[in-house]
Amino acid sequence: MKLFIIAAAVVLFTVSAEAQQTKQTSPTDQFWTELKKLCGKAFEGVIAEDTANNPDFAGKRLVMHVRSCERNRIRIPFFVGEDRSRTWVLTKKGNRIQLKHDHRKEDGKPDPVTMYGGWSTNEGEAIRQFFPADQQTTRVVEKPKDDAPSAAANIWWIELVSGKHYIYNLRRLGRGRLFSVKFDITKEVPAPPAPWGWKD
Repeated sequence: MKLFIIAAAVVLFTVSAEAQQTKQTSPTDQFWTELKKLCGKAFEGVIAEDTANNPDFAGKRLVMHVRSCERNRIRIPFFVGEDRSRTWVLTKKGNRIQLKHDHRKEDGKPDPVTMYGGWSTNEGEAIRQFFPADQQTTRVVEKPKDDAPSAAANIWWIELVSGKHYIYNLRRLGRGRLFSVKFDITKEVPAPPAPWGWKD
């Protein structure tokens, strides 16, 4: 009887340990862990794809700086030349991650179009997380003048590829809009100044 109890206890302990390990190594947790390895570092990037040929990015130096890492929030300013208005804000809750775009004017006040983005709808992948547009996005992002899909059709995703690249992507479904910027995370660059309106 004692042997049976001991065997049962061992089985329960093993199952519990495996469940705990699975929980700790979910794709969301793996992605978050890899992202946090970049804390405090800055990297230069290039436009990998821009179907709209946005002139705001043409010929500009692109730098991301993983400036602030808290337990469940990571803030990554994204600099376009001298423009320091953009910060990607990632917030983790359980096995979901939220991406928001914090846009500021030069005086630090919020831009009229800010805090758009969305939550991941599943655990995603260890190297890739998707963020469909949320309700706030449909309210703050400018609507198209024709019958083309609105910002409600936006999907963002972030990739961490083999410890070599951080890639930020945006696609607007139904319109063919694709924007992708790729950063080489094997080569650090000097940290840029604080974004406009930054608060530690």
